[in-house]
Amino acid sequence: MEVSLPQLILPIKLERSSERLTSLGGLVVMEELARAVGLWKQVDGVLEGPKSGRGYQPHEFVQGLIWMLHAGGRRLEDLRELRGEQEVLGALGLEALPDAGTAGDWLRRQGEKGAAALEEISRKLIAPCLELAEEVTLDVDATEIAAEKQEAQWTYHHVQGYMPLMGYVEGVCVGHEFREGNESPGAGILEFARHCEAGLPVGKRIYFRSDSAAYQAAVINHYSQPGRSFSITADLDVAVKREIRNLPETAWQAYRTADGVATDREIAETVHSMNGTGQAFRLIVLRWPNPQPNLFAADRYCYHAVAANRQEAASVVIWKHNQRGESENWHKELKVGFGMEQMPCGQFAANAVYFAIGVLAYNLAQLLKRQVLPAAYRTATVATLRWKMYRLAGKLVRHARGWRLQIKADLEKWGLLQSARLCCATLRT
Repeated sequence: MEVSLPQLILPIKLERSSERLTSLGGLVVMEELARAVGLWKQVDGVLEGPKSGRGYQPHEFVQGLIWMLHAGGRRLEDLRELRGEQEVLGALGLEALPDAGTAGDWLRRQGEKGAAALEEISRKLIAPCLELAEEVTLDVDATEIAAEKQEAQWTYHHVQGYMPLMGYVEGVCVGHEFREGNESPGAGILEFARHCEAGLPVGKRIYFRSDSAAYQAAVINHYSQPGRSFSITADLDVAVKREIRNLPETAWQAYRTADGVATDREIAETVHSMNGTGQAFRLIVLRWPNPQPNLFAADRYCYHAVAANRQEAASVVIWKHNQRGESENWHKELKVGFGMEQMPCGQFAANAVYFAIGVLAYNLAQLLKRQVLPAAYRTATVATLRWKMYRLAGKLVRHARGWRLQIKADLEKWGLLQSARLCCATLRT
């Protein structure tokens, strides 16, 4: 008895091809940039190599993972997708590619020393992005990574996972510290900020921004020194609330946004100091009507206070301080765009190495957008890079004793690839 197959929806047949094809032709630009700045040589120089001559070199693990993260992979098993195109990708620079199990074993062997070495490479990588501005704005903020791992600790949000501390300057990561979930974001924050400063260009003014985790006397003293300034969200502790209550009604003025739009908020300021601060600082306060007034509450208002030593008008300080909210977008790009919202291993140290590789991939994209691609790509996400440049169909053909990658692209994308490759050649170290 014959079994009739159902008629397919589209009148087209699928056939396997033995040709050398890839869907990631545009990633050749990312690889050329990495080679131009000597990234893989630096990795081999700081990480321990294989015990035998037949093992993978350190850069071959890091390179494969960075290719995977730029291509959109989210877990170690996604290395298999690259291995499926290895015949072509090998000619594009991805010459060796460990499997997922081997990569996981390597991450566990590196330990926190390997994570620190990769973080230092990442900081040096983005140095050219920091040379232009006279004042450098350093944003320090912690971000939460959920991880259902046996060893992972519980965060203050009652989520099991990790709480890395991040330092950004205009979207590039100038420092990171992978932390257990139960470690307070404020613990060691001054030491971390100093670590971030060490990677900044010498002679620049530094403007430090942070949430209330940095509302500490030691941090305020450090950024009260000449050449430094700060704006930090203040804790609404007893002393701050007392200062707010002592503000006269005549001190409150209508608050408008940076675009001049009226709001229901009022702004006022006073001078405040903490136990341990060497000098007083500005305390700028916003208030607005409490949407759920309580008959027994002492205040009819909600408050938001910012400690600062900036010289601009109070509203301007608030506008600049509120721009630190961009940190959430940079966290999102790192975690969602580059797959760092989940960790692959059960061991803390192995995940610290993987996270350091994720930050390295993130910063490589920042360098690509700032040093290689047109200015219109400065704010592009990695998802946009994948859509417009990385995901290009290509065919590898042998010609005149060499390889050619035939790309299916319109004139605009073709011109983008050609100009990017030429730019990478000029950056070669």
